[in-house]
Amino acid sequence: MDTTQLLKGVLDLAVLAVLKDEDGYGYDIMRRLRSYGLEEIGDASVYGTLRRLFQAGLLTTYVVPSESGPHRKYYALNAAGRDQLARSGKVWRAFAGTMDSLLDDKGMAA
Repeated sequence: MDTTQLLKGVLDLAVLAVLKDEDGYGYDIMRRLRSYGLEEIGDASVYGTLRRLFQAGLLTTYVVPSESGPHRKYYALNAAGRDQLARSGKVWRAFAGTMDSLLDDKGMAA
């Protein structure tokens, strides 16, 4: 199965989840996603997702000066983003449960 297609469908949820407890800048968010096992995520996909979530009103941004390079643009969940994370998380859990049941019923349990 091509996991890149799966990632396209859940990248918004993954980014919102990674920002749930701690704000982050683009590279940091990408590093965190990869540390959770999403190694195949491309830079452009993450940055595009951050822009899209910001434009949708789910994230706020702020700039932090850096002494060792360019300023960093941090992203943070706002109230709308937290609501979306909760809604999307419920949908994902229901979907994943359905898929687990289907695979278990067909003798395909891991």
